[in-house]
Amino acid sequence: MIARFLWKGVDRRLRWLIALVLAAGIVPVLPDLLLPAGSALHVPAWVLQLVGKYLCYAALALAIDLVWGYCGILTLGHAAFFALGGYCMGMYLMRQIGSRGVYGNPVLPDFMVFLNYKELPWFWHGFDQFWFAAVMVLIVPSALALALGWFAFRSRVTGVYLSIITQAMTFALMLAFFRNDMGLGGNNGMTDFKDILGFPLQADGTRAALYLASALMLALFLAISGAVVGSRFGKALTAVRDAESRMRFLGYRVEGYKLFVFVLSAAMAGIAGALYVPQVGIINPSEFAPGNSIEAVLWVAVGGRGTLIGPVVGAFLVNWAKTYLTGALPEAWLFALAGLFVAVTLFLPKGVVGLWTQLRTGRARPVRTATT
Repeated sequence: MIARFLWKGVDRRLRWLIALVLAAGIVPVLPDLLLPAGSALHVPAWVLQLVGKYLCYAALALAIDLVWGYCGILTLGHAAFFALGGYCMGMYLMRQIGSRGVYGNPVLPDFMVFLNYKELPWFWHGFDQFWFAAVMVLIVPSALALALGWFAFRSRVTGVYLSIITQAMTFALMLAFFRNDMGLGGNNGMTDFKDILGFPLQADGTRAALYLASALMLALFLAISGAVVGSRFGKALTAVRDAESRMRFLGYRVEGYKLFVFVLSAAMAGIAGALYVPQVGIINPSEFAPGNSIEAVLWVAVGGRGTLIGPVVGAFLVNWAKTYLTGALPEAWLFALAGLFVAVTLFLPKGVVGLWTQLRTGRARPVRTATT
């Protein structure tokens, strides 16, 4: 029933995108699983790792677009939810190291031994189980979003003030996580992960499975987002974005709509962060940096906000350009990236997807005129 609801909720273009994401997730993995090692059809593990990271970024951009593009909430703190999900997964991965760490302590992670911890902090208990970590990946970001949204939306904080609050939140978390007495690795964060669910993280098969999981996650998020924005709830959501005061006058509880989509978006960002960490092999407080949240918002702007397809396109386009430019123009890539953002802001206010729609409309109009 849930699958039918999700499939009926998305339009034809989004179905094609979901099918494309699923194909992109399955096709590169099959040769690695079915063909012998050394086959020319094998996709290098580093390619799967890199694209898997892009898939996680695309999921984060989609989460931001859900609240910004469809509800008008410009959040500048979604990196915090992404990082919290990553930390939950990082705690599980650290517990899996066990006595294979540098200090050989079967219970305490290496950084705790180095910092002279005598026993495991209370909030680390349970993270030796994958199911517990998976639940925390959902609960921790959602709880923070619920608390922040509850107070902010009930107080009718909107616009730039809400953006500043979300950015202050992620900055405060970054400062807190930098402290060694937080028991989360301090400045160095967590790294040296060994395995997940008993499978070594450095094995090609594990990397292929994580890549496939990232693609499935993005496809599921697209279906959920399409079902939400295509429903009557989604219509009310866009009405809140366009005319909040009128919706209040008509008797709608605007705070409830905002809070639901904000918490849903935070949960999506947390899951994306949890899949990101085992693929990159590290999580540290820099993931909370306000610049990360701003950059993710720019992915959405480049792709085209309020389209669902746009954030995925923007995340891939910008991060591919970033990867290429850091190698081709190591000293000037930041300027090139800034130029791209300025150009999109000035000449493509609806993003790349908006330009594509405009070109298609421009081509279609003369044809319709000729037939009439």
